[in-house]
Amino acid sequence: MSRLKEKYDSIAPALRQELSIQNVMQTPKLEKVVISVGAGEEGKDNKLIANMVDTISLIAGQKAMVTVAKKSVAGFKAREGAPSGIKVTLRGENMFNFLDKLISIALPRVKDFRGVPRRGFDGRGNYNFGLDEQLMFPEVTFDSVMKTHGMNIAIITNTEDDKEAFTLLEKLGMPFAKGKK
Repeated sequence: MSRLKEKYDSIAPALRQELSIQNVMQTPKLEKVVISVGAGEEGKDNKLIANMVDTISLIAGQKAMVTVAKKSVAGFKAREGAPSGIKVTLRGENMFNFLDKLISIALPRVKDFRGVPRRGFDGRGNYNFGLDEQLMFPEVTFDSVMKTHGMNIAIITNTEDDKEAFTLLEKLGMPFAKGKK
């Protein structure tokens, strides 16, 4: 069992009490984490796409998949069937391991890190934020990266309320920026 899962199990009763939740099944919990990278212009280079897939797979601890364009859109220079991005969905133990690594190792390694923004909630209890580069993760070596790229991380919870999701993530140790929401 991962450290973050053990921490969640220990804070769940206090979380229910703080949020005035009577039913145990309504306790806010993490459902999944989705890591995604848009390919953009790099979508034309198969070696670069393969390198990006390897990097994201290393970070996530699970094989990433290449997403392809469903339609051709001339304005975006996208062709049907051409690679448009990379994504990986983490659940269960992999999700808790990734979040633990993100919170305790990767985010503190960011230069001048002031916390993740509080405004990343979508109104349905999910939290999204972006990272500028993948080099903050300890598995990624600078020599193995062909081109640095950012990524979007979506944390999906079972609650529909942003306040409950914020409280859950804060109790788990997510380093939110100081200030107003």
